[in-house]
Amino acid sequence: MGSTVERICREVQRLPEALAREVLDFIGYLEIKHGLRDVSTEDLKSAQAPAMRHVWDNPEDEVWNDL
Repeated sequence: MGSTVERICREVQRLPEALAREVLDFIGYLEIKHGLRDVSTEDLKSAQAPAMRHVWDNPEDEVWNDL
């Protein structure tokens, strides 16, 4: 049957993209709830995203998306 992580991966791969994003959001919530992620850092990332989108989303930097 595999580990829990492997099972979660298999299940998420079957979901439509919109539902997979919800799962990802829930994982983020759990990380914050259990102190595995800093809420203030996440707020800063969210705030800067619209202003930085043109910098991050360009053909020259596509190679960095796989890291």
